[in-house]
Amino acid sequence: MIMATRWGICSAGKISHDFTVALRTLPHDDHQIVAVAARNLQHAQEFAKNHNIPRAYGSYDELAKDSDIDVVYVGTIHSHHLSTGKLFLTSHKNVLIEKPLAMNLREVLELTNTAKENDVFLMEAIWTRFFPVSVEVGRLLGQGEVGEVQMVRADLGAPLTHIPRLAQRELGGGALLDLGIYCLQFVFMVFNGERPESIQATGHCIDTGVDGTVVLVLKFSGYRMAVCTCSITMMLTNDAVITGTKGTIKVPNHMWCPTSLELNGEVKQYPLPEPSLPLNFIHSTGLRYEAEEVRQCMLKGLKESSGMPWSHSHLLAEVMDEARRQVGVTYTQDNIQ
Repeated sequence: MIMATRWGICSAGKISHDFTVALRTLPHDDHQIVAVAARNLQHAQEFAKNHNIPRAYGSYDELAKDSDIDVVYVGTIHSHHLSTGKLFLTSHKNVLIEKPLAMNLREVLELTNTAKENDVFLMEAIWTRFFPVSVEVGRLLGQGEVGEVQMVRADLGAPLTHIPRLAQRELGGGALLDLGIYCLQFVFMVFNGERPESIQATGHCIDTGVDGTVVLVLKFSGYRMAVCTCSITMMLTNDAVITGTKGTIKVPNHMWCPTSLELNGEVKQYPLPEPSLPLNFIHSTGLRYEAEEVRQCMLKGLKESSGMPWSHSHLLAEVMDEARRQVGVTYTQDNIQ
């Protein structure tokens, strides 16, 4: 008999709420939530009560020591991913860490190396990769449905500077790390994790010193290009387009959590399950797909997912580091020797 995957939830914030609601849309025999931890016990207890979770902890250490947990979902802010991630990995827990995996390439490598040393599963929670729409994009590309891909364009932006974690430097704010990562992961999904030959980035910073808007142009081998635009200061089209020699694939809206796909002008819908509780973010029941991916990887004894391998996390961090260097955005984490 195949056992249920037993989850621990680290952080009782908004995304952890949505992830928990998403887990509830999957069969109870497959996914169970055993415990939640927050730095404040009262927050953890309220979260546990709302979500009917048996155990609540007032520290992440207690969660790391809970032997009934197979995998931990880390929903803390970016700047805490390295420390919380390492805590669970060194406690021999499998870990799913919210995107971005960490603040820069140095931190990302530290996390993947720690996972390797402790022989546990680790994945960056790029939920988009596991949506039915993304799976279908991969299938269409694999079948050569649009011929040779020549250009990829992805845009994601909304006026979000009023949200501290997106605007403050010390909280890892900025458009690239929060939104640009979705555009870049789409490009690397299409180009199978290939490293671009060149990266050109330009943009502007808001008064806190983080990037408000960034435009990235990536050049790949064989005259292939990609353009990514991300912004926390303005509403963009939030779509993605793949142009090939024989046609076009378009994710017409919500490119980070897509429910529709357009192939040469024909649109097909891929609806998500309904949530049992109100959500903080749009389409969050779609977090179920990455959770199921984690379960399947663990059942196979894999330490990384082929859908979001460590090499892609390394590449994302490397490109974002370079883009930030060109735009002039630094975090305190960049200066640690």
